[in-house]
Amino acid sequence: QVQLVESGGGLVQAGGSLRLSCAASGRTFSSYAMGWLRQAPGKEREFVAAISWSGGNTYYSNSVKGRFTISRDNAKNTMYLQMNSLKPEDTAIYYCAAHLRGSYYSTLGYDYWGQGTQVTVSS
Repeated sequence: QVQLVESGGGLVQAGGSLRLSCAASGRTFSSYAMGWLRQAPGKEREFVAAISWSGGNTYYSNSVKGRFTISRDNAKNTMYLQMNSLKPEDTAIYYCAAHLRGSYYSTLGYDYWGQGTQVTVSS
């Protein structure tokens, strides 16, 4: 099992950037593929990006591809999400989670969720 804590959210204007971090405790972080997911007000939680355990493979939703970059540093037990060219529709609570089963693109395959960090993009 792994415990996850997100940070780095905040308020930013459209076109701006933010970098989210997900700090993991426990010695098993490097054995998990990891993901970022988000939930906007009144909407279901959705997949944003995922990264394999080694960091060699990454996956993105179409809505963020080309704007967001997921990365990880297993030596620091930390995963990141660099978000550029932010849009008001990116406003949501962003969660990190460990990917345990199935498709990276489905939220059902994730567990050990963090508490989330709020990202608000003003127009």
